[in-house]
Amino acid sequence: MSTSLPKSPIRKPYSPDWRFPLILNPFEWMIARRYLLPGRSEAFIALVAGISVVVVMLSVAMLVIVMSVMNGFRGELLDRIVGLNGHAIIQAYGGRLENWQDVLERTRKTEGVVSASPLIEQPLLGTANGRVDGIVVRGNTAEDIADLSDKVLMGNLSELRANAGNVAIGEQLALNLGAGVGDTITIINPAGRSTPFGTVPRQIGYRVAAVFATGVYDFDKAFVIMPIPDAQTLLLTGDTIAMIEVVTEDADRADEILAPVAQSLSGRAEINSWKRINASIFEALEVERVAMFFALSIIVVVAAFNILSSLVMLVRSKTRDIAILRTMGATRRNMVKIFVTTGFTVGTIGTVAGLALGFLVLAFRQPIVTFIQWATGAQIWDPSVRFLTELPARVDPVEILGISLLALGLSFLATLYPAYKAANTDPVQVLRYE
Repeated sequence: MSTSLPKSPIRKPYSPDWRFPLILNPFEWMIARRYLLPGRSEAFIALVAGISVVVVMLSVAMLVIVMSVMNGFRGELLDRIVGLNGHAIIQAYGGRLENWQDVLERTRKTEGVVSASPLIEQPLLGTANGRVDGIVVRGNTAEDIADLSDKVLMGNLSELRANAGNVAIGEQLALNLGAGVGDTITIINPAGRSTPFGTVPRQIGYRVAAVFATGVYDFDKAFVIMPIPDAQTLLLTGDTIAMIEVVTEDADRADEILAPVAQSLSGRAEINSWKRINASIFEALEVERVAMFFALSIIVVVAAFNILSSLVMLVRSKTRDIAILRTMGATRRNMVKIFVTTGFTVGTIGTVAGLALGFLVLAFRQPIVTFIQWATGAQIWDPSVRFLTELPARVDPVEILGISLLALGLSFLATLYPAYKAANTDPVQVLRYE
């Protein structure tokens, strides 16, 4: 009777490639690190790889800077316009809203409305020191006038009391008319009183009690703010107003929130949200924002092609080394991971450096603009064209994440073809005549 020893189970060696395909083992990381820093004989490959890092860095930085500036421009413009005009305006047909007190109370009780206040706004003429300029007379409540206190450059808004004959004017308008605090500005209303000799324009002099700056050029060059009773007296409107300014919980839902009010005022007044009032500005900004993103994204694609070309050159120069590694037991998976890691590391370094450069430029954006204007002698940031007096910027974390993923994703895709060619290197053909 023969006995046989039990067979010991065959144990397969532990291989991290299959269990953790995205993690490099020490051998793979050692080779990838050596390829990231080519020797003196491959200085040209190192130069191409360095150029790839620089191109990725510049493309990411440009995307971060441009998108943040576009976001800042839109956000600052929206904040300042909404800060003066609210999220929506209820405007009466014919310029006079009868029973406006009832409409005001009904609007304030509407769900989603934060505040509502009466408002008078009328374009007229203003003159001072022999100069004439177009102005916009704006009659506000005492509360709304007090909200401008943080924008006052000179004077005191507390002097703007009903029937006191005081007004506040924008900074640019003060420069155009040569008027300062304490000076008199004469406002001309062409719709004056009728006389036997015809209509005589109404002219009233007001003392400038304060000069303010909202940061929006079009407002600062035209607005003359006064209490509502003074505006009613100037415009001969009696106890009526032209519009009601409304602030809602959500600026983007202003039309939806005020839909019940619009239905009740059908035929008497219309409601225009900030989107309608400034539609041309914000639509142009949105189109420009999307166009700039796609245009600058092409630079990231160019950077990815640089990574691809540098890896192709590296594979061609390391063909013999790859063949030797294959004969020593390196698998195709090892080769793919090595070259993907090499190219992806170049893209990662460029992306991180680009984010740092972008944030640095954004932090010093205004001094940079000032220096460029001084060096070139050109006015590259004209408030009369840009609406805002300074270059704004707002960093959106979601956009920054998207830009980073775009750069890293294209860098990864650029490594696949060279890694595939390296993995399919036939050591027999390469070493046949060695």
